[in-house]
Amino acid sequence: MNGLLHFQYFSNYNKRLNDQIFLAACQLSNEELSADKGAFFNSILGSLNHILVGDLLWLNRFLAASHESPCFKSLRRLTSFPKPAMLNDILYDDFSELHNARIDLDEIIHQWLHHDMTEMQLSCDLTYQNIKGETASRNLAELLSHLFNHQTHHRGQVTTLLSQCGLDTGVTDYLMDVPLSA
Repeated sequence: MNGLLHFQYFSNYNKRLNDQIFLAACQLSNEELSADKGAFFNSILGSLNHILVGDLLWLNRFLAASHESPCFKSLRRLTSFPKPAMLNDILYDDFSELHNARIDLDEIIHQWLHHDMTEMQLSCDLTYQNIKGETASRNLAELLSHLFNHQTHHRGQVTTLLSQCGLDTGVTDYLMDVPLSA
C-alpha cells in the first residue's frame, strides 16, 4: 500500500467528518455548544477547540522540524493561527470563528498531503519538542497516524454529544473515503 495515498485518504476523511460535525453543531445555540456535558474537554465547543489545538500543536511541530523543506510549504500558512499553549486552550469561543478556522486548517492539511508531501518524506524521523519542552524523535508516518487517530477519537466524542442533543452527523465511517478496488 502507498503510505502517502493512505494519508491523503485520511485527509479527505478528516475534512468530510469535520464538515458533517460542524453542519450538525451549527443547529445549536451558543449556550448549548458551551454547556458542560461531562466530556474530556467539557463541552462541544471545548472538544472542537481541543481537536483544533491538537492539530495546530502537531502541524507546528512538523513545520518547526522541517528546516524549510519544500514538503512542508503548505504548513507555512499556520502563522495565521493562534499558538496554543495547553491542550485545553479555547482558541475560539465564537462557534463561527472556530468553524472558519477548522475549514482553513483542513485545507492546509489537504494541500500539504496532496501537493507537498512525498512518499520518501514519510519514512523520515522527525525530532520535535512536546508542550513540556521535552525532545523526542519519531517516524513522520507514525506521527501522522497519531494526528489522524487523535482527531477521530475526539470527533467520536463530539458525535456522541451531538447525538445526545438529538442531532445526526451522518455516516462517520472512514470506509466511505476509500475507493473501491478495480
